[in-house]
Amino acid sequence: MLLREVEKFLRRTGMPATKFGRLAVSDPRLVLDLRNGREPRRRMMMRVEHFMNNHTPSFCQLTQESPDAC
Repeated sequence: MLLREVEKFLRRTGMPATKFGRLAVSDPRLVLDLRNGREPRRRMMMRVEHFMNNHTPSFCQLTQESPDAC
């Protein structure tokens, strides 16, 4: 299920849900909508999966710095 994978990604990276949606598919409400039952089409699922598979963590994420420090 896409939502489950997105939630794991968000926990692992510490990325806010709105930023994820904006970067992955240019839709800051994506995660909220998925949580509320939105059913994405195949193309969107592929774009989200591609983003998660190719995401390179920032320096802050690698060092576990607080977001304010970066």
